[in-house]
Amino acid sequence: MALSSSPPVPKPPALSPRVIVIGAGMSGILSAIKLKEAGFDDYVVYEKADRLGGTWRENTYPGIACDVPSHFYSYSFALNPEWTQRFSPGAEIQTYFEQVARRYGVEERIQYGKQITHCAFSEGRWQIETHDGLQDEAEFIIAATGVLHHPSIPDFPDRESFAGAAFHSARWDPALSLRDKRVGIIGTGSSAIQIVSALADRVQSLTLFQRTAQWIAPAENPLYEESERAHFRAHPEAMQEIRAEIAKGMTDGFANVLVDAASPVLQLVHDNCVANLEDNVRDPELREKLRPDYRAACKRLVISPNFYEAIQHPNSRLVTEGIERIEAEGVRTQDGSLHELDVLIFATGFQVDSFVRPMKVEGRNGAVLDSVWKDGPTAYMAISVPNFPNFFLLNGPNSPVGNFSLIDVAERQFEYVLQLLEPVRSGKASEVSASPQAMAAFDLQRREAARKTIWNSGCKSWYLDSEGLPTAWPWTYDRFREEMSGPRLEDYEMR
Repeated sequence: MALSSSPPVPKPPALSPRVIVIGAGMSGILSAIKLKEAGFDDYVVYEKADRLGGTWRENTYPGIACDVPSHFYSYSFALNPEWTQRFSPGAEIQTYFEQVARRYGVEERIQYGKQITHCAFSEGRWQIETHDGLQDEAEFIIAATGVLHHPSIPDFPDRESFAGAAFHSARWDPALSLRDKRVGIIGTGSSAIQIVSALADRVQSLTLFQRTAQWIAPAENPLYEESERAHFRAHPEAMQEIRAEIAKGMTDGFANVLVDAASPVLQLVHDNCVANLEDNVRDPELREKLRPDYRAACKRLVISPNFYEAIQHPNSRLVTEGIERIEAEGVRTQDGSLHELDVLIFATGFQVDSFVRPMKVEGRNGAVLDSVWKDGPTAYMAISVPNFPNFFLLNGPNSPVGNFSLIDVAERQFEYVLQLLEPVRSGKASEVSASPQAMAAFDLQRREAARKTIWNSGCKSWYLDSEGLPTAWPWTYDRFREEMSGPRLEDYEMR
């Protein structure tokens, strides 16, 4: 255990420390439940919106669904027999989180409409302030702020000139009718693919503007019959068995091999995606437009049972020419064509490097998180940043993110964080944070390992930092499980 030579904090260690959780999405709900289970009585969850849910509250576009099977995209302690499909729609997932929050008494701990703008560490406690002037303080902050919640829209020339309805996919207008509308979608990530699949036969015309083709992995999405759900209710162990099978399949058949670009398993994944394209797209010209020039899984793999069918619908059109500008009537591409539209949807992703930002976070010794992260966000074991004591991230920088259950990730991370809270609760320390030496060694090893992953095999994606290096956990998921089983306390400064 690294001991600092700094003078002791004048305030005595708190034996019943207060915890502030930032965010009431999946990780924030988890934090509140697990803090209570661990005997923490003094904690609060601050949520910027007017209800919980995070990603599933924000994203309500047609066709939204999880790309992880439902029985694995569930809390391990709150399995749900009522899932209606293998890959559940977004509204069902949102309802699940609301029900779990009510069942475990989380709602009473949440303060809604409280966007934290400033966190500052002083004399062993974090001082926070919200946008409306509320102030609070606590020994610990758990940043459960998520990744996919700050929409990103490219700065297309004259974007504001469009005369019709225009919005990001995460800002869907539920009152807007798309019947008999000419709809344009910019982007080809998971959101765009799901929207195309949902709208192709519901609109007058659908134009998908593609900058980069995506590999599409086929996946059937069968319904769970009432008899199956009744079986799950009567035999919860059946859900545990399904969950374990999915976890093993996703770990051994995907998550563990992403770190080795030469893996024969990844070649099989690629071959499966190629077969899906060639077997399901009839027109050879369209087929080649939809064929990526990189390997499958270099970007986050898109899973869809019916995208190729939808893009071949008589109402659909794929445009691969670059966008020159946006005009009142529609989108002008670089070949001079004007694509006339009534509605324009930006399915263009998120500011994935924001994490806790734009909130200003000040640690000890004058450290400011924006400055520390000026070259890109990093955290030791994806959890802790040196000189930001008692400040822990869930699904933070360098976490596993590749086609896997972020619930499983967050549960393991929280168990790790709980073990870091204990020295303060027991009175052995007031401050806990990763040492600069441990952070430097971790980042050096992470960057070296990242070069060998499939994500570094020749494509551009949101997994890459400003230098083009993958930021996600670059080792096997088995290693992640092992690391999260308990912190190496010698890599932490205890004061």
